Amino acid sequence: MSVVIPDEILQSAHISGSELLQEVALLLYEQGKLTLGQASELAEVSQLQFQFLLASRRIPLHYDVADFEADLKTLRETGRI
Repeated sequence: MSVVIPDEILQSAHISGSELLQEVALLLYEQGKLTLGQASELAEVSQLQFQFLLASRRIPLHYDVADFEADLKTLRETGRI
């Protein structure tokens, strides 16, 4: 799906196309509609950069016990712990 936003709208909002993508990604992540990976992809930044954006807006990471256990399993399987 493609969405076309006229340049005049972006200029009126004093925002660039990439900034708009970041704002949409932040909003959808905060609402739990996108994962960290999906949101960083939409924002066209790395996951680390997206985490910095989240921190700058004081938006917490969605990271629960299940995520932690999955990360531990991955670390064990790859021999990192």
